Amino acid sequence: MRSRSSKNMPVEYSSPAADAMRMFYANKSALIGLVLLVSIISLSLLGPLLIAADPFDMVWAPLTAPGESEYILGTDYLGRDILIGIIYGGQATLAVAATAALISVTIGITIGALAGFYGGWVATVLISITEFFQVLPALLLAMVLITLFSPSLGVIAFAIGVVSWTPMARLTRAEFLRIKELEFVKAARSISASNTRIILRVILPNAMAPLIVMTALNIGVAILFEAGLSFLGLGDPSQMSWGMMIGSSREYILDAWWPVTFPGIMIFLTVLAVSLVGDGLNDAFNPKLRAR
Repeated sequence: MRSRSSKNMPVEYSSPAADAMRMFYANKSALIGLVLLVSIISLSLLGPLLIAADPFDMVWAPLTAPGESEYILGTDYLGRDILIGIIYGGQATLAVAATAALISVTIGITIGALAGFYGGWVATVLISITEFFQVLPALLLAMVLITLFSPSLGVIAFAIGVVSWTPMARLTRAEFLRIKELEFVKAARSISASNTRIILRVILPNAMAPLIVMTALNIGVAILFEAGLSFLGLGDPSQMSWGMMIGSSREYILDAWWPVTFPGIMIFLTVLAVSLVGDGLNDAFNPKLRAR
């Protein structure tokens, strides 16, 4: 991209990455999402350092409404502080979401890259595997995996990652099929570059823009997955999470709205923030939009 301030001024060039960042920061929705996401992450990471407490402690009378005691957000059916649960529960929820997204991205990019680059029987086998996982009910498969093993945070993250990698694989394959026919890839072949080098150093970096966007959206999907599994009682009982807070108090929602509402708001805000950031990255990395 170039700009000319006057006929006598030299032409200034800027890199695509700089253009993408400039466009991202010019997107007000994306900035709001970024600020909101950073705030939620900071609350979950720094809150426990500033407020030493046990989210499982019964500190007051059960189902105390907000404003009726020193506990700002009230207490749940066991008398546990909801605010402390939200602060400490964010760590488990975000850790599971990030780990599950990493597993999903790793599997998806690996399978998609190999299928798109090699084609032939390799693509046929890998596409068949992808379609097999795609037609399986994701939530049901995750529930089966967690039931077979212990419902720990690691198992939950693994289960979510294993059932949610197929969109990433299909996107990666499409990008590899498009990029591998371009001139710079043919130039790399002409100098006898190895297939591994071409995949990792030539094609993959040029396919990262849409993959980064998909990664951001995968984090939001993983948060909802973790909340759904915890709501169904398949979360780690030794770790407080937002989904666990909702699931454990769902029977009392007609008598007390706050134990379910406040964790639900946190999940909503986190997924909204991730979605806004993902949309901002999508606009920023879209060369057609940058050219306007």
